[in-house]
Amino acid sequence: MSQTYKAVLFDLDGVLADSAREHYAAWKRLADELGLAFDEQKNERLKGVSRMASLDILLEDAPRPYSDAEKHALATRKNGYYQAIIQKVTPDALLPGARQALEACKALGLKTALASASRNAPLLIDRLGIGPLMDFIADAGAAKQSKPAPDIFLMAAKGVAVPPERCLALDDAAAGVLSAKAAGCYVVGVGDADILAAANAIIPDIAAFDPKSYLD
Repeated sequence: MSQTYKAVLFDLDGVLADSAREHYAAWKRLADELGLAFDEQKNERLKGVSRMASLDILLEDAPRPYSDAEKHALATRKNGYYQAIIQKVTPDALLPGARQALEACKALGLKTALASASRNAPLLIDRLGIGPLMDFIADAGAAKQSKPAPDIFLMAAKGVAVPPERCLALDDAAAGVLSAKAAGCYVVGVGDADILAAANAIIPDIAAFDPKSYLD
């Protein structure tokens, strides 16, 4: 690998931490209130996509169409449920090896940035206690398009002043892998090799990430 990488761009959910249960609980509560079916299978389709796109998936089987104003109100309600849940999150919610991966990046002099589709990422990073290990947190709310568009990874690379082609990007969702590739990053898929087949490399989990191995 001849490329010299200067930064590592991390997705959050499913890479550094797993708040899938918290998201599921919040979406399930909203679905129950609306009288809509929502299960783990449908929840899988929400991974890596924006809140509004997730809501559209939730409402696919709704008996009536919802206006944009109603959708925004529902998304805000769901977000309130989720924020209440993550207020209870502690650093114990970090996935095994997550802190060590960030510390290894810093020890090698690599810049670190967060490229998460979640607008709650700054709050979650604070609750997880890894803010000091992040040089930049891209603002998902400022991205014109969500994953699989490249916006969030381009913002993260710009935030650490490193060209995308000099960035490693880690994501656990197919949409995230496509987003990072479109941005021009070298993409490390975290998780299922079949789902993340478009990635340049695959690791089973963040504990298997050794940034030094990509610098040789």
